[in-house]
Amino acid sequence: MKSKRYKATVNYDQFVFDEAELNHITVSNLDNNAFHVVSEQQVFHAKLVAADFLNKTYKFAINGNTYEVKLADEYDQLLAKLGFSSHQSAKVRHIKAPMPGLVLSIAVEAGQTVHKGDSLLILEAMKMENIIKSPNDGVIKKIAVTKGAAVDKGEVLLEFD
Repeated sequence: MKSKRYKATVNYDQFVFDEAELNHITVSNLDNNAFHVVSEQQVFHAKLVAADFLNKTYKFAINGNTYEVKLADEYDQLLAKLGFSSHQSAKVRHIKAPMPGLVLSIAVEAGQTVHKGDSLLILEAMKMENIIKSPNDGVIKKIAVTKGAAVDKGEVLLEFD
């Protein structure tokens, strides 16, 4: 079975690792949000200072230093790669096909205002219907495909203003 890969941003530095790399780390819960961590024969005293589980961001105090950590699992990384990043300041301008498929239906039209999470179109791939949703609020500038069109992975489906 393939080990899951993660990306961690720690105080602006990025690290990529998989679950297998964590096997040598031992974590013991001491009390309320305090932990004893042993890694490669080094001992760390860690305390979880703040946590935003929805956005997967955490603040730890470890041996007197403070670390801000943002985690991204395989799905978060895939969404970011496809242009559906959760960064509030970054607006997606193009929706691209995440895989080759067939456009079954288009739920919007040029000039229409959409909100984050609204259904934009349905893409059939490998006999599965995939609802492509809006990653942000915006106005549809252009529909680049038509109903029934076959599209390739990465092909632009629609554009936002």
